[in-house]
Amino acid sequence: MVKTSELIDARSLSRLRWRCRRGLLENDLFIERFFSRFGSSLTVTQSQGLSALMELSDNDLLDLHLARRTLAQVNADLDRDEVREVLCMLRKPLERQENEII
Repeated sequence: MVKTSELIDARSLSRLRWRCRRGLLENDLFIERFFSRFGSSLTVTQSQGLSALMELSDNDLLDLHLARRTLAQVNADLDRDEVREVLCMLRKPLERQENEII
């Protein structure tokens, strides 16, 4: 039995990345940023949350990324801890460097 706090293995991570390919460029950008930032530390539980989000249509997923709708509005069954955690990770803004021009 796999503990859900364990890191996802490389093969599962590769399959998850493939599963996360989307039709809308905007979603792909959010997801690519997510994997760049969190891919090496993604847990089994987080991968389950991300997989659940990938069941959504592209438009519903984009609405969630942009916080135009809530999980409960899109699909009440997705309003779970692991899905909320991954959604927060997807929405997390990039940290700016001190000398970066805005």
